[in-house]
Amino acid sequence: MAPRIIVSYDGTENDTDALALAQLLARAGSSLALAYVRHAVEPEPAREELARREAAELLDSGAAWLGDPEVPRHVVLSGSTPEGLRDLAERKSADLLVFGSEYRTTPGHVQPGTSAQRLLEGGPIAVALAPAGLSGSEIGLGEIAAIAEDGDPGPRETAESLAAALGVGVAARAVGSIGAVVIGSKPGTAAGRVTLSAAAQYLIELVRCPVIVLPHGAALRFGGR
Repeated sequence: MAPRIIVSYDGTENDTDALALAQLLARAGSSLALAYVRHAVEPEPAREELARREAAELLDSGAAWLGDPEVPRHVVLSGSTPEGLRDLAERKSADLLVFGSEYRTTPGHVQPGTSAQRLLEGGPIAVALAPAGLSGSEIGLGEIAAIAEDGDPGPRETAESLAAALGVGVAARAVGSIGAVVIGSKPGTAAGRVTLSAAAQYLIELVRCPVIVLPHGAALRFGGR
């Protein structure tokens, strides 16, 4: 089964980059859903109704950007954005959470924001990060690179699956003008959990393409493979 993807979307420019990456992954057969996390219930009924309506309209704008009025939308109530997204992903059996880079990230660079970073520190689900400015560039993808520090086959299997679904090749190394890089969790990470090594964190700072970070021992299979 192709991956089930949830996009974290709050209407900001960098979260539009997350939409652009998700749209690209949808070309590989993935199913998409949008999510926005509200942090509190308004004390007054009229203000609560307004907050609900604004959240729904925000996700509607994301669906309009994708050109998919039928894309599922989820407004989550949680005091913590990463915890709310993690809980939603677990309820919906999602395989991947997609984020834009942190606010004010230099265009072309990848920098996890606070919520993504939390999920990269022991979270139970794969995380994808879009470079800043991706939504303003021509959407395409070159070769896919895979990085695993302990022989975990998941990154290579994921890269091969995504590359086959998109009709591109698999890069021998994460250098040059690659289209995306799939990174495994560091050695010693518990199975099914995400943790980045210092080397992987440094690589994310260097690359100029989308990044997918996998839980240890996990693989994503695109194109229905």
